[in-house]
Amino acid sequence: VELEDPVENIGAKLVRQAAAKTNDLAGDGTTTSVVLAQGIIAEGVKVVAAGANPVLITRGIEKTTKGLVSELKGMSKEVEDSELVDVAAVSAGNNYEIGNMIAEAMSKVGR
Repeated sequence: VELEDPVENIGAKLVRQAAAKTNDLAGDGTTTSVVLAQGIIAEGVKVVAAGANPVLITRGIEKTTKGLVSELKGMSKEVEDSELVDVAAVSAGNNYEIGNMIAEAMSKVGR
């Protein structure tokens, strides 16, 4: 998708990149990453328009992102094999048939 407004086009590309990276790294969560990216971009534009230094805003976002990622990693836990069907089913829209297929495939090929 290409937008006529160059600023909007940059924003759209950032959101696409966020979704693609989330999909590549996690395989899920693209909607969440798009909503978060949109919020960060919208608020960033507001504070820059109000006179904030865009370089400092960018550094703050990067620092906060690193802190959040570290915190989330600390909160995360390995999924046990017995939980894999449930996790896969939730990711498949609560479809346990697909969840079972995913869990079976993962047990055969590994994680």
